Amino acid sequence: MSQIDGPKLRGAVVGAGYFSQFHFDSWKRIPGVDLVAVCDSNPAAAERAAKTYGVEGIYTDHAAMLEQVRPDFVDIVTRPDTHFTLVDDCARAGVAIICQKPLAPTVAEARQIVDIADRAGVRFMVHENFRFQPWYREIKSLLDSGVVGQNVHTITHRNRMGDGWGDDAYLARQPYFQTMKQFLIFEAGIHTIDTFRYLAGEIDRVWCMHRKLNPVIAGEDTAIGIFQFRHSGVGVYDANRFNESTAENPRYTFGDLLVECDGGTIRLYDDARITVQELGQPETPHAYQPSRHGFAGDCVHQTQLHFVRGLRSGDAFETDGASYLRSIAVQEAMYRSAETMMWESPSP
Repeated sequence: MSQIDGPKLRGAVVGAGYFSQFHFDSWKRIPGVDLVAVCDSNPAAAERAAKTYGVEGIYTDHAAMLEQVRPDFVDIVTRPDTHFTLVDDCARAGVAIICQKPLAPTVAEARQIVDIADRAGVRFMVHENFRFQPWYREIKSLLDSGVVGQNVHTITHRNRMGDGWGDDAYLARQPYFQTMKQFLIFEAGIHTIDTFRYLAGEIDRVWCMHRKLNPVIAGEDTAIGIFQFRHSGVGVYDANRFNESTAENPRYTFGDLLVECDGGTIRLYDDARITVQELGQPETPHAYQPSRHGFAGDCVHQTQLHFVRGLRSGDAFETDGASYLRSIAVQEAMYRSAETMMWESPSP
């Protein structure tokens, strides 16, 4: 029996905004899950999602949903400032939780949310999906195999989204982006932090500078960060949401990646091609087949599969609360470094 077989898990989704489409699509493709309810403060959004994805229960009040439906798990796909109450109520109901990031508007509140789930003894996972993108899983496998050596020298990630220029920046998808006082690192850079930790291990020191290029937004939209890994090498983060890339779809891989090791180099291109170049040898293509379904290589689906498998097996989630807190410690060290232009150590 596979880890998604057995009695179906009854799930509910809270939040029916733009990004929830990828969540709903994934849940409907997991045979071990039965979506029984959707909840959104906007009745029209809840009804639209329920009709599109064949969900019977429609709610605008999550407390009523929890009491009447009694799901096995709740998927929270709402704004960060709503997560505390939602997690607290789900934890009190003894329901397993998978919650989108950012987990909370502040680091202190994120820690409180993780503590609430821990004290209630409910399974809790942060929906941090970038490490589940197929190219990063493949690169991790290549690193573990030792094909380019045993020690990482440098991991460099470069991202140009091109969706952040003009007065209407971000309004089409997630308009609240314009008002976030901490934006690029808080909302998107956390993905790279987690991915770097996945590929090369924990981060001990950080240096960062950031700027705001579009005057209509509140927070930063460009940043350069340098990370010192505990065991081997450094990471370089170069991100800018104002300027554009030449990628056919900038939202597929969200940039390119260069991994340089003591035995050679792995390259990820923005069309998802991976190449391997052992020292003294030419660059050669690495064959794999990343999905083009859903979001960014179908990583939402892989994230939710991981959640279901963890619920079934009892195994730890890769992106549990403790892991997320380690990532936001790095995030906060980046902001502190940008204020002083000094190296900073992440603090738990």
